[in-house]
Amino acid sequence: MSKKVRIGKIKVKQKCCVSKKRCDSCPIRLLKEGKMPEGYAVHKRKLVTVEAKSKLRKAA
Repeated sequence: MSKKVRIGKIKVKQKCCVSKKRCDSCPIRLLKEGKMPEGYAVHKRKLVTVEAKSKLRKAA
């Protein structure tokens, strides 16, 4: 089981487990449904901040 992080009122996994049926705390599912809190994103199945994601894009 992946480590969960509390962001505001919701718990989000730090890394997606790639299950076919997305679990309740999957970061990919939350992002798709629009429930991901401001300032957070998903990069390569991992939960990251928007600032970290922009740094990763510049490096690539």
